[in-house]
Amino acid sequence: MFILTKISDLVIIPPEAFNQDPILAIKHEINKKYANKVINRLGLGVSLYDIITMEDGQLKPGDGNSYVQVTFQLIVFKPMLGEIITGFIKSSNMQGIRVTLLPPANNIYIPKEMLFEGCYYSVEEKVWVWNIDGTEETKVFFDLNEKIRFRIEKEIFFDIKPNVKEMEEKERLLEEKGEEAIEAEEANKASNEDDPAPYIILGSCQSDGMGLVAWWEEE
Repeated sequence: MFILTKISDLVIIPPEAFNQDPILAIKHEINKKYANKVINRLGLGVSLYDIITMEDGQLKPGDGNSYVQVTFQLIVFKPMLGEIITGFIKSSNMQGIRVTLLPPANNIYIPKEMLFEGCYYSVEEKVWVWNIDGTEETKVFFDLNEKIRFRIEKEIFFDIKPNVKEMEEKERLLEEKGEEAIEAEEANKASNEDDPAPYIILGSCQSDGMGLVAWWEEE
């Protein structure tokens, strides 16, 4: 589910961090850039694992930042196709079930076509129901917040182009209120399920042992 990947990048250290320990400042900037961020065609960055090499910082004329070439290893959330993992049901609608791992991934979906045969969406309950053999006695529910076991079927990466207006708004917030305002705005956006996600995982529940963990523990 997690892998280590080697990355070489130019890390920018702002002047206000010059009085800090250089290693700590570099680690902070790497985590700020990569943690909880999608790395295209690879997966979701989790956190820095270690620093392999680090060159001396370079200053540019007219720019107060220090530029440091760093090679490091990053922990990346990267489930393998066919891997069986567990998460928690975050929401449901007529199209399927959304799963979260709390953390790191929230954009995991189990489409209705990848649920057990006999599953249907209950509009009244707002959850999916599995009618195992067609009788009321054998109905089981995909209740919200329950632990669910599923199989990884597909990864989808989207190229989300930057929004010019959003970038201008970020610059304004940075000038007026600082980095904390930017972080608060990003957290608010992350909670909006309507925003397009750059990385989506599709799963399935179609074989024995899949579905709510509690179903199989009761047997």
